[in-house]
Amino acid sequence: MSELYHNRILELAASIANVGRLADAEGSVLKVSRVCGSTVNVDVKLDAAGERVAAIAVDPKACALGQAATSILAEHAVGAPVDEIVAARDALRAMLKDGAPPPQGRFWELRHLEPVADYPPRHASTLLAFEAAVAAIAEALAARAAA
Repeated sequence: MSELYHNRILELAASIANVGRLADAEGSVLKVSRVCGSTVNVDVKLDAAGERVAAIAVDPKACALGQAATSILAEHAVGAPVDEIVAARDALRAMLKDGAPPPQGRFWELRHLEPVADYPPRHASTLLAFEAAVAAIAEALAARAAA
């Protein structure tokens, strides 16, 4: 179990950027792990074209693993193309569930969560922030399409 909670995971969990809420969020999604009760709320605002994240706020109430993943998302999401966040979520899921290689690019630090693959009950909380971000982006895009 100690391999899960190594120093970098604890550092990430303790230093989460963009904590709080966005008053002018275009998408806001709360995800909850039914396994452990961890929650992460993600608010997003997209750029004018709807192609990149212009602002993000996170509100995690999660274990160290969920908080570490939230920290990586919150640190690197602003300016990221929407499809890159979706790809990072998919790569994180594949790393945890299928033994795929860790995500690359701006979300490369998700590699620190690779040992979580051996602990399936921890997968849900580790994925929460990216699942919430992708859902918040979809909500924002749907609201724009309906306007």
